[in-house]
Amino acid sequence: MFADRATIYIRSGKGGDGHVSFRREKYVPDGGPDGGDGGKGGDVIFEVDEGQNTLGDYRHKRKYKAEDGQEGGKKRCHGADGADIILKVPEGTVIMEAESRKVIADMSGENRRQVVLRGGRGGKGNQHYATPTMQVPKYAQPGQPFQELEVLLELKVIADVGLVGFPNVGKSTFLSRVTNAKPKIANYHFTTLSPNLGVVDTENGGFIIADIPGLIEGASEGVGLGHEFLRHIERTRVLVHIVDAASTEGRDPIDDIYKITKELEKYNPEIAKRPQVIAANKVDCIFDDGQENPVDRLRKEFEPKGIKVYPISAVTGQGVRELLFHIKELLDSCPKKAIVFEQEFFPEDMLINESLPFTVQVDEEDPSVFIVEGPRIEKMLGYTNLDSEKGFAFFQRFLKEGGILDELKNAGIQEGDTVRMYGFEFDYYK
Repeated sequence: MFADRATIYIRSGKGGDGHVSFRREKYVPDGGPDGGDGGKGGDVIFEVDEGQNTLGDYRHKRKYKAEDGQEGGKKRCHGADGADIILKVPEGTVIMEAESRKVIADMSGENRRQVVLRGGRGGKGNQHYATPTMQVPKYAQPGQPFQELEVLLELKVIADVGLVGFPNVGKSTFLSRVTNAKPKIANYHFTTLSPNLGVVDTENGGFIIADIPGLIEGASEGVGLGHEFLRHIERTRVLVHIVDAASTEGRDPIDDIYKITKELEKYNPEIAKRPQVIAANKVDCIFDDGQENPVDRLRKEFEPKGIKVYPISAVTGQGVRELLFHIKELLDSCPKKAIVFEQEFFPEDMLINESLPFTVQVDEEDPSVFIVEGPRIEKMLGYTNLDSEKGFAFFQRFLKEGGILDELKNAGIQEGDTVRMYGFEFDYYK
């Protein structure tokens, strides 16, 4: 089976605990605390692998964990950082949160590598907690816990043009005619069980074309194979409806196009709005029986709506060149920007919704300084890189949506006052 979907469990590494120890050496009477910091936990990273074209590697192994950070040691030794885990996926893979199906990352376009879950920060050793009044601290900071998530991986093939139509209308034969692809071709329904890609070269330039398995009525509800592969049409910029103009199986080509369009609209209305062209295939099988030519019927029905009809024969090659030139013209008139799905789910948002405690206190020595502490703040700082633009934007959202700003206001904070969080300080302004 073509593996274009997989559900896996991912977990980042836990931060190593800080160490509690004291320097005891001969001739060193005041050694003091020397417990080292714990190492950072490993990240879960997704990376595009040009050599992969399916998600088959994730069908059999479902759990992936980054390495935990090591505990700190004596003599201020820092614990080793946990190794990252890098998951290779084919280009076009969309990573979604499994339950909500919201997009976390789209491994397409310029996005070749993305950290999805960050490892926990290592805890501080007891060397950091020595003060004039507490010279023998017997405690250290535990490492930040790991993050975990169940994600759905979906491969949406990257092609400029998608071939759509009922089974057995000649899509695979057309693909084999215009590209070097070698799809399986036979005279029965659902010959194509997985999307096939091919590169078309014309005098005006090339493009990638995808043969999508045949759709049938009800495909958007999961009938037949269509529902499984409709996702592969999502990135295409132009759709080519291939119909059996000769009605060799007794179906009406006009009715076929309306049914396919209806399934596309049900699945995703945006897809149905993209530029389309009709390839009236099997014209070599049309015989003059005194009735209206089916190609003329198709033209009367669809060309007033702006959809061109091209009579072709995928077997003999008749009309194929003209069709390819028109497809290239449609592509040139479309935006060339790759279709990349925007991020909708942010794993760090799970920190905002956690009900961990925190406190807001006014510094006894300086009433313009407000100290915010607690497990909730510690955990947020353990996963957030405040030096990055994205990390700082999340930090601001965390303060607002996590209720911290409301608590500061209740405590009487004024503009220009200072907020201190475990060594991190910033001035408060509305």
